[in-house]
Amino acid sequence: MKRRTFIMTVGGAALGLSRLSAAAARNSGDLPHRTLGKAAFRMPAVGFPGLALSRYSQEECNRAIPKAFDLGVNHFDVAPAYGDAEIKMGPALQGIPREKYFLSCKTKMRDAKGAQEELERSLRRLRTDYFDLYQLHHLRRPEEVERALGPGGAMETILKAREEGKVRLIGFSAHTTKSAILALKKFPFDTVMFPVNFVEMFKIGFGKPVVELAAARGTAVIAIKPIAAGAWKPGQKRNRPHWYPSLEEQEQINMAMRFTLSQKAVVTAIPTSFLDLFEKAVAAGKVYRPISPEETDQLRKIAAQSLSLFKREEDRVALSRPLPGPVHPGSPHEDEPGGLWA
Repeated sequence: MKRRTFIMTVGGAALGLSRLSAAAARNSGDLPHRTLGKAAFRMPAVGFPGLALSRYSQEECNRAIPKAFDLGVNHFDVAPAYGDAEIKMGPALQGIPREKYFLSCKTKMRDAKGAQEELERSLRRLRTDYFDLYQLHHLRRPEEVERALGPGGAMETILKAREEGKVRLIGFSAHTTKSAILALKKFPFDTVMFPVNFVEMFKIGFGKPVVELAAARGTAVIAIKPIAAGAWKPGQKRNRPHWYPSLEEQEQINMAMRFTLSQKAVVTAIPTSFLDLFEKAVAAGKVYRPISPEETDQLRKIAAQSLSLFKREEDRVALSRPLPGPVHPGSPHEDEPGGLWA
């Protein structure tokens, strides 16, 4: 594929993203769109969880991506850590003109060389010559932030890629408050991907400090885990091969999505990585309105009966304690072969 050159001046970035925004508006249906922080792009309120593709055949993926686009979702998120999701997403996107969708990818590499190799491989797999958003993936400890942003770190590769037109916007994802806050303070990221979920916010206040700092800095929040239902309880029967339980009923999903999308700085939410739950999240997005006090009380009652998914990890990192063994067995972040991803 011939390389396109996108020189990342402010005007050039705004022009490209504005065109993408216009394409999104023509295909949006009644799914709400919001401005992506400091960028010109209008993002649909629900994003496509590329991790879901690791669960399905190529034929199913080839149907799922155009269907998502027809539903008004033109933001597709994926990462090398998601098994073969990149490999499946590349062919599935080919029927959609590149300028009509927003593609975000990530790297878990903290060094420049590793990030360069992962970036180029992702571009090949996804059959594109640029990413609309490229992110440092799964920042957990402050040391990882320092390494990625420091001399010889992954950020060197990402900044160079932006100059070359391979990357438009720069973001990060994190699972701990300490790492997210440090990253926001040390670099002017365009986006932060972080869990913004009713159970976690009501149980331990998780997510609130990150959302508030992002809002103060004009950084767009891409919410993850919006319909998660905490952690599995001991002995609880698992209805999905999944490292955390999710809400399943449409009305509860509607409330959970309203809660997340009502938080300041949140632009879009990426639901749990199953195609049926994604479609329920889209349905929730299409009936979005600010959450009511009565709905908030209902969610608070559900949260009271739930376990926090992130408390153990959050507490240990906050106290600079080691994380013995996998914190979330089965998640794609534990680098376990054969893990059950969600």
